[in-house]
Amino acid sequence: MYDNDSKGFSYKAGFFMLIAFAVAGLIAASLVSMQVWQLMTGTPFTEMQEGMLNPANAGAMKVIQSLNAVLGFLVPTLAVAALIHKKPLTLLGFRGKIRPEQVGLAIVIVAAALLFSSSLSEITRMIPIPASWQLEFEKMESDYTRQVAAIVSLKNMGDYLLAIVVMAFLPALCEEAIFRGGLQNFLARGTNSPWLAIILVSLLFSLAHVSFYGFLSRFMLGVVLGALYHYSGRLWLSVLAHFINNAAALTALYVATRQGKSMEEAMTEGPGSLWGLLAIPLLVALFYSYRRLSSRSLTRPW
Repeated sequence: MYDNDSKGFSYKAGFFMLIAFAVAGLIAASLVSMQVWQLMTGTPFTEMQEGMLNPANAGAMKVIQSLNAVLGFLVPTLAVAALIHKKPLTLLGFRGKIRPEQVGLAIVIVAAALLFSSSLSEITRMIPIPASWQLEFEKMESDYTRQVAAIVSLKNMGDYLLAIVVMAFLPALCEEAIFRGGLQNFLARGTNSPWLAIILVSLLFSLAHVSFYGFLSRFMLGVVLGALYHYSGRLWLSVLAHFINNAAALTALYVATRQGKSMEEAMTEGPGSLWGLLAIPLLVALFYSYRRLSSRSLTRPW
C-alpha cells in the first residue's frame, strides 16, 4: 500500500528493512559499547559480561544501555521511515494533535493493565514445565535481577531521577518507536490487518525481553500499547503509557530500598495475584471510550 508521500517502497518492504536495519544498529551499538566499556571501566571488553553484575560499573552500563536503545531501535526506525516516506515523523506518529482526554484515558488504561499483568505473571508460574527448563528459566531471571540491581543505583533522589530518564523514558521512547511506530505501523499498512500486526509485533516485543515468566505480561502490555497506537495514530500516547509502566516499577524499587530492603529483595518479593483478572472488563470499557474519542480526529489509511 502507498500514499501520496510514499517514496516507492511498499510498507511490507519497510517492515523487513526495519528488521535488517535494527540488526545492523544493534551490531554497531555493540561495537561502540565495547569501546565505551574499556574507556569507562579500564577493563577489557572480554570481562564485560561478568563486570555487568558489579555495581561499580553502573555508570558504564547506563551509557551502554542508552546506546543500545538509541542506535539499535530509534536510529534505524527514523532511517527507514525517511527512506520510504517524505514525512517520516508524521508516518511514525510523532506528529499530530493529542487531546487531553486521550492522555487521561491512556494513563488509566495502563494502570488497569498493570493490575492485569500481575495475574498473567502468576498464571505463567502455574504452567507445568520440565524441571530442567524451570532451573534454566529461574537462572535467567536471577541473572536479570542481579544485572538490573547492579545498573540501577537508587541511593538518593538524584539516582532515582537519573534512572527515570535512562531506565524508564529512553527505553519507552526507543522501543515504542521501533515496535509500534515502525514494525506494527508498517505491517498494518502493508497487510491491511491492524490486529494481525498488533499480535505479531507484541509477540516480537515480548520475545525481545527474553523472559519466560514475564512473557505473557509483556505480550499483554504490547497488545495494550499497540491498541493505544492503532486507535489514535499518535505514538506519544503509547510512549507515555510505556513510560508509566517503567516508572511505576522503578518507583516501587526506590520506595522499597528507602525502607531498607536490598535491590534484589525489592525485585523478587511479592507474588502476583489472580484478582488482577477483574481488570479485564475495565480495560474493555476503557478502550471502548478511547476508541470512540480517538476516532473523531483520526483518519487511518488502513
